[in-house]
Amino acid sequence: MSNSIKAGFIQFQPILGEQETNINKLSILLEQANDADLIVIPELANSGYNFESKEQAFALSEKIDNSQFVDFLINEAAKHNLYIVSGINEREDDKLYNSSVLVGPEGLIGKYRKIHLFMNEFDFFEKGNLGLPVFDIGICKIGMLICFDWIFPEVWRILALKGTDIICHPSNLVLPYAQQAVPVHGLINRTFNITANRYGIERGFTFSGKSIISDPYGKTLVTASPDKDEVSFVNFKLDEARNKNITPRNHAFNDRFPSEYKELLR
Repeated sequence: MSNSIKAGFIQFQPILGEQETNINKLSILLEQANDADLIVIPELANSGYNFESKEQAFALSEKIDNSQFVDFLINEAAKHNLYIVSGINEREDDKLYNSSVLVGPEGLIGKYRKIHLFMNEFDFFEKGNLGLPVFDIGICKIGMLICFDWIFPEVWRILALKGTDIICHPSNLVLPYAQQAVPVHGLINRTFNITANRYGIERGFTFSGKSIISDPYGKTLVTASPDKDEVSFVNFKLDEARNKNITPRNHAFNDRFPSEYKELLR
């Protein structure tokens, strides 16, 4: 695998119920990411977030294999020769999932369904049922989490144990301190992390922007503004994520004692 990748985020304000508008905005912003290899887009980027009802959420959802939004992402990935992770309001039969998709120039690669639902999401979405997949795109290995997953260290650790180099984190964060946790998860797991957050006010919810990129040493490499569109990416030296040595005699994973952690399974 290559030792270097240009990766980052698009921060923007999806408009509730206006997928065409959201696609048009992203098309413009993706032009600014033309030199990147990997770009992360916020949670529920196709539909908006704070639905009025389950009926509205369902009307604004799409099946992954029959989706104007996913087709748009695939076309953009091919056009710009990059990989894209984006949140999407996913429909499967009569159920909805707060999902993220990974696409590349060759098409759809995989998806993740949000495990930890937040506030009103319980009214619309099912708990994710696909586990914590990791996708090898050749350049690197990618894992995905979504928004409120940020507070649960277990999911970050599992992705890292599976060999993830970069954890992509599409978000609609409202809690103003959430971004502080992301570099810490990167530090203790030695991963690069990308949080692509939205901004703006939607039906009484204020989203905090401040998308971030952090490295395996817990350093924040980029922080976006709280309230405007931004596209940012940096060059990752992937060996930094693959080296789990903390000191010559300490290893982030090999020094663990899983037999002492049984309480986690209660």
